[in-house]
Amino acid sequence: MTTASSEFPSYVHGASAEPLIGQTIGQLFDAACARHAGRDALIACQQGVRLSYAELRQQVDALACSLIRLGLKPGERIGIWSPNRAEWTLTQFASAKAGLVLVNINPAYRLSELEYALNKVGCRALVTAAAFKGSDYVAMLAELAPELAHCKSGELQSARLPALQFAIRLGADTTPGLLNFDALLAEPGTDELDALQALGESLQFDEPINIQFTSGTTGSPKGATLSHHNILNNGYFVGEGIQLKPGDRICIPVPLYHCFGMVMGNLGALTHGAAMVYPSEAFDPLAVLSAVAAERCTALYGVPTMFIAQLDHPSFASHDLSSLRTGIMAGSPCPVEVMKAVTERMNLRDMTIAYGMTETSPVSFQTAVDDPLDCRVGTVGRIHPHCEVKIVDLDGRIVPRGVTGELCTRAYSVMLGYWGDDAKTRETIDAAGWMHTGDLATLDDQGYCRIVGRIKDLVIRGGENIYPREIEEFLYRHPRVQDVQVVGVPDAKYGEELCAWIVLRPGETASEDDIRSFCRGQIAHYKIPRHIRFVDAFPMTVTGKVQKYLIRDAMVREFEGKP
Repeated sequence: MTTASSEFPSYVHGASAEPLIGQTIGQLFDAACARHAGRDALIACQQGVRLSYAELRQQVDALACSLIRLGLKPGERIGIWSPNRAEWTLTQFASAKAGLVLVNINPAYRLSELEYALNKVGCRALVTAAAFKGSDYVAMLAELAPELAHCKSGELQSARLPALQFAIRLGADTTPGLLNFDALLAEPGTDELDALQALGESLQFDEPINIQFTSGTTGSPKGATLSHHNILNNGYFVGEGIQLKPGDRICIPVPLYHCFGMVMGNLGALTHGAAMVYPSEAFDPLAVLSAVAAERCTALYGVPTMFIAQLDHPSFASHDLSSLRTGIMAGSPCPVEVMKAVTERMNLRDMTIAYGMTETSPVSFQTAVDDPLDCRVGTVGRIHPHCEVKIVDLDGRIVPRGVTGELCTRAYSVMLGYWGDDAKTRETIDAAGWMHTGDLATLDDQGYCRIVGRIKDLVIRGGENIYPREIEEFLYRHPRVQDVQVVGVPDAKYGEELCAWIVLRPGETASEDDIRSFCRGQIAHYKIPRHIRFVDAFPMTVTGKVQKYLIRDAMVREFEGKP
């Protein structure tokens, strides 16, 4: 990263005539439900659930009153451990109306991770699915808190989960020691509704309302703490970016426990009077295609690997996707060739790319629907309204336009901090309020941003700085390559060498020499991967992010001759 000059600095701010929303989520929710009462609000295809905005408010208010009736107080934490279901969204809005801090727990978490999350933030209540795929959530909870088998519902006193008092299971079935979610949807009394309204008027939009655990590659996950103001405004401006309007229908196959689902999806829909459509509990390409066709969805969200899976599905051509118009591809770098296929074959002519991170609620950059195609597929767009970004070198000095450095964000969207971890918060947010993302990026003269990698992903081969993203984009041009990830691996001579893991298109074959021949004469010799492996899939997080460190670890084990 080059030392900066101040002549044309890499700094942008999103000046906007559109004001920030100065309401809590609950206040805006009530107004939106009144304004769009008859419109579809929530459709969970796998559950057969279909709620209008009026019906959604009725169920949310009932749940909020029940949570208050249990004795939960504003500021206390309520966890949710479930795949995408209608109850997830009811809990999201009910907890916001009750002033509770919703703690998003990854559906992939197991015993030690669940125990850590619940205890780290002191969850007093937990809403849990009964089971999902091979995970028996109720059994795992019972293993952590065997006291459930002998206590009355709502009176848990657990040695390993000392803060947890209320465990609530989804569905109509009952389990000893657990409350039943459906029972909490009983119609509240007038006095309770009046009390809920009064409580809502007392809440402030800067108060914490959500904790999301970051999926770090080392150490324990950190709980990014977000306010009403953070996520409500970000959901709104994301929706503005794709030109959402009342009556639009957003297909949301991304996890609700992540910002992409609950903020860009749910809050984007709420702030625009659009419908939230969940095709399945977890991503399934056929379920997405079917939901888009059956529900006439106008918008579709996803990470690149999701769009690849839909485009390559054997029954892709049999689904009518003509209703689609707009959407967002985000969550990990978006390959140019995939973006082109999405716009041409899926009718997503107004598809945008968004960039951000959990700690910034999440979006800081987004392409516009009328951006030139090369900007929409080759960049992450321009700065979001009311956000600032600067790009700095290793000494923290702003670099010139076009020079690579670390991207830093300062805005309404920056988190309140990591829950119970002031030291980590100070490491990430500096004294001037800048969030240091750890992402390497450039800004051009028009303000378009390109993400070129992570500081930790930068490969230094024999003194040459190599950004894996550049190599990946080139290899996507190969007609047989469906997906590719490039990492740096240890090398005795050069310090590091490039390694490419490649997923080929169905029915295709290729050799390492084929790939290297494709590169020769097109990219610098030192950028041609020395190590090439053909794989069926990449190690992924639940949110669809490739875990590059696991690729690197696998190669190190291979070099060492270990299984």
